[in-house]
Amino acid sequence: MAISASLVRVSSFKLSSVFHGDDFSPSSKSSSFMGVPLNFLPSSRSGKQKQFHDNLVVVSKRTSGLEEALRNLREQKLETVRKVRRIPPLRRGKVSPRLPVPEHIQKPPYVGSSILPEISSEYQMHDSEGIAQMRAACQLAARVLDYAGTLVRPSVTTNEIDKAVHQMIIDAGAYPSPLGYGGFPKSVCTSVNECMCHGIPDSRQLQNGDIINIDVTVYLNGYHGDTSKTYFCGDVSDGMRRLVKVTEECLERGIAVCKDGASFKKIGKRISEHAEKYGFGVVERFVGHGVGSVFHSEPLIYHHRNEEPGHMVEGQTFTIEPILTMGGIDCITWPDNWTTLTADGSPAAQFEHTILITRRGAEILTIP
Repeated sequence: MAISASLVRVSSFKLSSVFHGDDFSPSSKSSSFMGVPLNFLPSSRSGKQKQFHDNLVVVSKRTSGLEEALRNLREQKLETVRKVRRIPPLRRGKVSPRLPVPEHIQKPPYVGSSILPEISSEYQMHDSEGIAQMRAACQLAARVLDYAGTLVRPSVTTNEIDKAVHQMIIDAGAYPSPLGYGGFPKSVCTSVNECMCHGIPDSRQLQNGDIINIDVTVYLNGYHGDTSKTYFCGDVSDGMRRLVKVTEECLERGIAVCKDGASFKKIGKRISEHAEKYGFGVVERFVGHGVGSVFHSEPLIYHHRNEEPGHMVEGQTFTIEPILTMGGIDCITWPDNWTTLTADGSPAAQFEHTILITRRGAEILTIP
């Protein structure tokens, strides 16, 4: 689950979060690939005033072939979204009451409070016992996610998916981590089409041509396992299929640079490079996070280019969960304070794994 983080630069950084996938809005340090503005400067010859159109010297930075290609590709993608997209805009359905959890199941400490927990500043490091517990929680989350994916088809409601996920988790003796986190009313996040993340399951039926991200987190024996995947519903357009494929590839490329001693900023660099090849936007507001006995902690994992400090350490666990869009990366949040959509209505896709840092690389814990 991503969290939304905001940096307030005073004498130091102040962090605030929003659940499943950290919602983070840092000041951008990345360079623009959208072209260079032209500057017009007056000129005179031999001190004589010339006609206006003769008195202009166009001064511009030469755009590289790569920058020009990326700009053209992005414009083509935006035009495709305008022409091809015929799926109606997402609307809120009826949200049913939260489902009960048996008393004997261990619950995380935030259950029972509507206050959003703060992001822990502690990096979550694990000994051999902790790693074993993380593997168990992550394996359960992966199995639940796979099962949820089999339910995706036209006419199924996201509420039905939530109910099935909830039952499978409690049958395994675990707790669905999203339920009651800062008042979140459901056991899973279901984000359809233009919904970036944190979609609340409701009575809306899935439509042929939809894409849906299902975000599962379980709390088992005191540890959280967190994972998500975007699924196709029926006959999905080629453009949306490409978006989903590239998003998953971005996650894989981000994981590939992870190992003991590697800098966190390499993740965002690698993801951005791959997304830009296809003209897709990388959402900056939501970030990955440390995960373990605490649902959300530092380090925050930025998926876009950044210069944030920090290096990975063996025994550490965190999520990587990039969100890509076919259009802009700006977003709007519904009055429920959770459901976050692309501002321009363009489709978005997300994939997420929990990983363990090892001496030689990263172990993906959320692969069944």
